[in-house]
Amino acid sequence: MDFIKNVDICCGLAWGDEAKGKLITELIKYNNNYDWICRWAGGSNAGHTIYYEDKKYNTNIIPTGIFYGKKCYIGPQCYVNLNDLDKEMIYLKENGFDINLIKVSKKVHIVTSEHKEEDAKKYINSQGSTGKGIAPCGRDKYARKGLRLCDIIDNVNYFQNLKCFDINKHIMTDKLYGNLLCEGAQGFWLDIDQGNYPFVTSSTTLPYSACSLGFPPQKIRNIYGAAKIYDTRVGVDPLFSEDLLKDKDLEEIAKIGNEFGTTTGRLRKVNWLDLDKLIEAINISGTTHVIISKIDVLEIINKFKLNEGLEFNNINDMKSYINNKLNDNCYLVQKIIYSDSPKSIKFV
Repeated sequence: MDFIKNVDICCGLAWGDEAKGKLITELIKYNNNYDWICRWAGGSNAGHTIYYEDKKYNTNIIPTGIFYGKKCYIGPQCYVNLNDLDKEMIYLKENGFDINLIKVSKKVHIVTSEHKEEDAKKYINSQGSTGKGIAPCGRDKYARKGLRLCDIIDNVNYFQNLKCFDINKHIMTDKLYGNLLCEGAQGFWLDIDQGNYPFVTSSTTLPYSACSLGFPPQKIRNIYGAAKIYDTRVGVDPLFSEDLLKDKDLEEIAKIGNEFGTTTGRLRKVNWLDLDKLIEAINISGTTHVIISKIDVLEIINKFKLNEGLEFNNINDMKSYINNKLNDNCYLVQKIIYSDSPKSIKFV
């Protein structure tokens, strides 16, 4: 088998932190014929929370397939800090996972220590950056002066302190084949083009960017879009004012929902779901299957609201309203699924 058959894509429909890790996990278990789990964009500024055999794991750039014995590919649009990648591989190896499954495109751009230092000085406070060096690395990439993995293969200084990452084992020399599941990083409204610029990430978060892995768009079968029943955002963004932190109901949602960033541990600002933005994200991204998580959090606080001021008596009334709006306005959507568990999704 030396050709790509079908491609499914998982993307975020909000500002990141939409439980994409849970969704990817459930897709792997539900449809176990994926040959590769692929990351197409971003770097160690993103994160997934994974529950495997009732134990919680956090990853940043290594695809979720590592937990299920799947071949994992870090694609050419990703930004890779080799030290961060090595630490993540050590963490996974120490927990018993097969890191030999991890392959990295030789075309990824390398995040240097200088990139991270510049990020920390310039962008953490002004734009809410994670300080992982992604923006300076992206700037150098598009200025055509960046360093790719293939440019430093023969430079021993880049690899001498790494314990797990072996260039001879982990660089991708073959082509992708079979059935692919592509996992997105961040979310729709953090996209460099669609988001509230400049309060965005430094990569394309929309599903069409997954074609950078090396397949035509005609191969795309399903696009799974992840959202929550309320909105959250880490970092600086005028759309999420500081006043949100003073709202007692939203504060309770953040507490019950454990709304802290996987990568940074920062408190996420919470707001009621903006349904108009969700509809726009669904339509532009081409989402076919919408997964809305954390409905249990609203049930616990017994408050059911939307950003536009609508309030409902119970979660079923709220779900019914959302379903009607999505069905009326999102013609590509085939299925809407709600999840009330941090560990699972019921696809059937």
